[in-house]
Amino acid sequence: MSDIFSYLNPQLTHLPVYVPGRPIDEVARELGLETANVIKLASNENPLGPSPKALEVMQSVLRNLHLYPDGSAYHFKRHLAEHLTLETSHLILGNGSNEILEFVGHALMRPGVDVVVSQYCFAVYPIVTALFGANLITVPARDYGHDLEAMLAAVTPDTRVMFVANPNNPTGTLCAREDIVELVNRVPEHVLLVMDEAYLEFLNDPVDLIGLVRNGVLPNLLLMRTFSKIYGLAGLRLGYGIGSPQLISAMEKIRQPFNINAMAQAGALAALNDTDHMARTRTNNRDGLHYLQTAFEKLGLEFVRSAANFVLVRVGNGGNVFSELQKRGVITRPMGGYQLPEWIRVSIGTPAENVRFLIALREVLSV
Repeated sequence: MSDIFSYLNPQLTHLPVYVPGRPIDEVARELGLETANVIKLASNENPLGPSPKALEVMQSVLRNLHLYPDGSAYHFKRHLAEHLTLETSHLILGNGSNEILEFVGHALMRPGVDVVVSQYCFAVYPIVTALFGANLITVPARDYGHDLEAMLAAVTPDTRVMFVANPNNPTGTLCAREDIVELVNRVPEHVLLVMDEAYLEFLNDPVDLIGLVRNGVLPNLLLMRTFSKIYGLAGLRLGYGIGSPQLISAMEKIRQPFNINAMAQAGALAALNDTDHMARTRTNNRDGLHYLQTAFEKLGLEFVRSAANFVLVRVGNGGNVFSELQKRGVITRPMGGYQLPEWIRVSIGTPAENVRFLIALREVLSV
């Protein structure tokens, strides 16, 4: 009789492993650096830290951590729905946006199903697709961003999901407003259009698609958002999906009970109203983008102009530059796993962190 490992899901054989940005402690320990002298510009985290209002509220939760959290997140979902002018039936919460992606996989992906993505898409889309045995259709990028016309043309009768991140990770590209309008008007009703809006809050004038959900115009639309980026709560792992009540009801059957812990519920509720923290983050991000992109232009480095809180820049041997920057206490993200081996992605940091990164980069590149 065969051992248990011969019965593992065959999809696991070739399933890639998602590699996150390296933690500060790990890099410091590996390279013999002082933790305080290492900066992390690898995971698009908020360099200003968590929302102060969230920190204050979360302190009050500590004394009740022996109790299970509210499994339905009643108070948080009601507040979030009011904030978005929606009903709570339009919302589903996930342990980060990645869990929402798994809900989509459970609900719609299986062998024989097609999933359409863009080249240079977020790495988890192909991973989830492969895990559920669906067929991934990758459409070539246009200027490192989505070619939405080509993605629509790639839809087959067997297509059930299309993923579009706007702004896109890891390239930072932004789809034109008219292209998004064209997409939502033409996406077939047998395809769930998943719009990943993790970086939406960094935009000055985003395309507002919530009305299509609110008014029931596009029942095959799912919007994904997160508290990890502009709210500075990546460590709490809280994302949410916005969709039609029928879609959300189906996904709720997949969601595990208590998937959102008590600390996350309390912190996110407070952060939602911390407009001062969001405003400071937007200002820091705007100034940091301008600083780094201007510097790259002066250095003659190719980069992709970003609408998010990071920049993709071409540095030659991306893996080597990443390693050399680490030795200098600066953690960035190599892009070899995204078929961009000559590039690194750098998150916007504080002004001091941006300066330090640029000094280290010039030293590594000898420019």
